Amino acid sequence: MVHLLSDSAEYYFPKIQPLQGKDRILKFFKFLWRQYPELTFEIQRVILQGQTAAVHWKNRGINRKGEPYENEGVTLLEIKDNKFVYISDFFKDTGLF
Repeated sequence: MVHLLSDSAEYYFPKIQPLQGKDRILKFFKFLWRQYPELTFEIQRVILQGQTAAVHWKNRGINRKGEPYENEGVTLLEIKDNKFVYISDFFKDTGLF
């Protein structure tokens, strides 16, 4: 992700304040991966319009307590100069966050 994010990227994730800037976004992802050390995504479909994409995905894995986890959602992405400048996640089960 380090090379994919613009320095001024914005990230919107359910139930948290918007994250501004690559460093804050990377810090959040490190936290997230510690909570879900095993997590895989399966892309269902991608819709493209210019430099914007909507990616429908399903994921499953194991959380740090060893419990199974699965979810489904959509991530909106905007690219400028070959880097992500905008990311916004929408998913069905926000109860665990």
